[in-house]
Amino acid sequence: MADLAANVGSLRFRTPIIAASGTYGYGVEYDGLVDWSLVGGVSVKGLSLHASEGHAAPRMVETAAGMLNAIGLQNIGVERFVAEKLPRLRETGTRVIVNCWGNTLDEYEGVVARLDGVEGVDALELNLSSPNKREWKRLPSSDPDITAEIVGAARKRTRLPLWVKLTPNVTDIVAIARAAADAGADAVTLINTLRGMAIDVTSRSPVLSNTTGGLSGPSIKPVALYMVHEVARSLAIPVVGVGGISTGEDAAEFLLAGASAVQVGTACLYDPAAPARIATELAAVVEKLGEKSVSALVGSLKNAVKY
Repeated sequence: MADLAANVGSLRFRTPIIAASGTYGYGVEYDGLVDWSLVGGVSVKGLSLHASEGHAAPRMVETAAGMLNAIGLQNIGVERFVAEKLPRLRETGTRVIVNCWGNTLDEYEGVVARLDGVEGVDALELNLSSPNKREWKRLPSSDPDITAEIVGAARKRTRLPLWVKLTPNVTDIVAIARAAADAGADAVTLINTLRGMAIDVTSRSPVLSNTTGGLSGPSIKPVALYMVHEVARSLAIPVVGVGGISTGEDAAEFLLAGASAVQVGTACLYDPAAPARIATELAAVVEKLGEKSVSALVGSLKNAVKY
């Protein structure tokens, strides 16, 4: 099989396929359902300083080409994760990426500081982009100044690789990514969900209790590819691509566009083995293209028009 080893900055992964935050729990729930040797890493369910209940049901609904969710970042809190989930997750041998968030700058700093130096945590992924947090009033990563403020504060609190997950709900993704990079981000994750909604005609009401939710799945893949391509060719820091990936060929598209690794989200909800399956399919794509390693695909897109 083709060499699937991949690098995101200084961090090396055995494959470039990572389970995306919010779709793979804390990783341990999938033990026994996936071949961990083919999973590069798990970005765990977004953690806050204290446990969060999220939004009331209904908070998930299928759409024609994906799904809407308004979970609201429900999680068990950082202390329980470190004590109860992390030891088991470390035993899988996969890289552990801890997605984390706060409602205030102090909370972002607090959760990052708590995770710094914790054995078994390989990188942190700041969530500045969930479209479902009413407490935020606005998406932090919709504003370059707010993005820079949070990333800069977090950077001072950790020596771990710092990834920043950005929203697609902006007009200039490169400007936001540049603000994150200039403030100390080691990589950016593109993209989080697009804001959307569904309506029940019979009741004349929103389907989701939150009214709006985040759209994910195949429907957002073209948007994600575009934004990965734009940022990868504009900035020097690595890009982790996510959005609508369900096959090895999907993953290859993101690598060609410039992503150093990819995350699989919605596909995990109906296929727990998706990350391992996609890694195997990606190896076949690499071989079909006449390459020996997946790294040869990264950023090798041809005939792209510059404008």
